This record gives sequence, structure tokens and C-alpha cells, in this order.
Amino acid sequence: MAKGKSFGGGMPRNNANMMKQVQKMQQDMMKMQEEMETQTYEATAGGGMVRAQVSGKKEVVLLEIDPEAVDPEDVEMLQDMVIAAVNEALRTSENAAAEGMNKLTGGMNFGF
Repeated sequence: MAKGKSFGGGMPRNNANMMKQVQKMQQDMMKMQEEMETQTYEATAGGGMVRAQVSGKKEVVLLEIDPEAVDPEDVEMLQDMVIAAVNEALRTSENAAAEGMNKLTGGMNFGF
């Protein structure tokens, strides 16, 4: 029988080992995703006047605005700071997920 071939027409041993590795990677990815969803990611804007936290599920879970940031004459600036803080927190979350995926896959791109 040729090396790497199985008896009886089944899957070659190398393919069986590869399938086991793929299954383990899938389990590891699911575990990592569950762990990421429990994390929170934070960012501030306006020198700390606005603070936003998002979950690993990409949901805003906290938004704090320093009362000194509230200027009735310049609501647009406050809106910009809120948007900046939330977007930066989301980027932090995405970067952490990408880093985790990179560690798990050894830098290989699977299109996830």
C-alpha cells in the first residue's frame, strides 16, 4: 500500500490529520470569538471629555460626557467628539479581533 493511503478506499491519513487540525482550529476560533464578545474596548475624545466603551459584539455599552463638554453654543463639537470616541472604540475592538485571529491562524488569510 502506498504511503499516506488508507486501506479500504477511505481518506488518506494526511487528509484525516488535516481535518482534525481544521476542526481544532474551528473550535479555537469559536472559543476566541466567545472570549472577545465578553471584552469591552474603550476610547476617549476631546482630551477625555467624551468616553465610549463598546463590547466585543460591537455594541455601545457606555457613553460618558464630561459636563464641561456640553456647550449649548457648540453642540456640533460635542457630536463630533461622541462620534470620534465611539468609532475609535470600535476600531480598537476590530483590531483586537484581528490580532486574535492572526495568532490563531498563524497569519494565514482565510477570508474571515
